[in-house]
Amino acid sequence: MSHTDLLSQPAPPEMPPGGHSAFLQGLARRILRATGWKVVGTLPNVPKAVMIVAPHSSNWDGFWGFAAKIALNFEVRVLGKAQLFWWPLGPVLKKLGAIPLDRSSPQGTIGQAVRLIRRSERMWYVITPEGTRKRVEHWKNGFWKIARDAGVPIIPAYFDYPSKTIGVGELFWPTEDLQADMAAIRTWYRPWRGKNRDTL
Repeated sequence: MSHTDLLSQPAPPEMPPGGHSAFLQGLARRILRATGWKVVGTLPNVPKAVMIVAPHSSNWDGFWGFAAKIALNFEVRVLGKAQLFWWPLGPVLKKLGAIPLDRSSPQGTIGQAVRLIRRSERMWYVITPEGTRKRVEHWKNGFWKIARDAGVPIIPAYFDYPSKTIGVGELFWPTEDLQADMAAIRTWYRPWRGKNRDTL
């Protein structure tokens, strides 16, 4: 795992830009540094990808994750329950990158995500493979199916609370072997510990 400080690195040209103001970027960086958090690794120079984040064990993950996203000025997209998009929360969620999920669609969640990625010029689609903040034995493999069907790589990102680190790993390209890919990804995540647990 690279320990390069991402806050001091230039943004890759193909990365989906966040469009955050210099003021917001500076504020997010100051918050991270003042609280002892560092952001390390490698931001890939790809326009489309599925970003997975683990371990997801606390609501604080969202706060630190958005702080890092703003500080690094990249954009992500995530599908959310349509019921959450009521006013005034709806506009806020959309501003943060959330897209309403159409549960009546015959494509299902995976199909809708694949369609969104294929239709976009640039999109990093983010998902938590554990699917819950609780400790789980098995990860959901939807992220792998989305990446494979959309023909894009996987960006592994992690929280490590003991060291106050948010990390971004090297690109992982899905193969046709689901079990081997899942095992390799789970092994990569093994050292990191969330606020309340690790990833097993």
